[in-house]
Amino acid sequence: MTRFTAFLSSVIALLFFATQTIAQEYRVQPGDTLRVEVVEDATLNRILLVSPDGRISLPGAGALRVTGLTIEQIQTALAQRLASSFVNPPNVFVDLQALAPAEEQEEMVTAIFVVGEANNVGRIELEPGTTLLQAFAQFGGFTNFAATKRIQLRRGSEIYTIDYNKILDGSSRNGSVRMHEGDVIIIPQRKLFE
Repeated sequence: MTRFTAFLSSVIALLFFATQTIAQEYRVQPGDTLRVEVVEDATLNRILLVSPDGRISLPGAGALRVTGLTIEQIQTALAQRLASSFVNPPNVFVDLQALAPAEEQEEMVTAIFVVGEANNVGRIELEPGTTLLQAFAQFGGFTNFAATKRIQLRRGSEIYTIDYNKILDGSSRNGSVRMHEGDVIIIPQRKLFE
């Protein structure tokens, strides 16, 4: 074996050891993808995405919060949860399949939609982290016909009623709600004596 070959072998071994050490110490976070294998029951093998709330779900083990845990801790927790379904404790292996996308790759704007009695309606692009009150300012406020006590914020299937006047007088903290991608703000028209 030449010196170069010996040197190259030692560098490869060192890199392998360093990679294994980093992988063992890595703490899982939302957006990571994990590969789970159960030796005794291949039907449980899965590739799982860690949800935004930090959980994974596996049949027989239920939902498990994995954010902040190491791969080894996740293996142990899954094996313990699955143990009651097996005669002998199952052999569970977990690998980190992919890391969560880096924050730099996230969208630089949050798109919301404004309908009704606003000075500017349609698709509005906001900076991430923009609050509801800031969004009102972004779309130019309301027309003279706006029912500002009955504004609706629709987020998916959820509907929230917002009273703009209560935000202004400080009796409601709804103005500090952060806007999410796809939120819809509906500003209805005032009724005759409203």
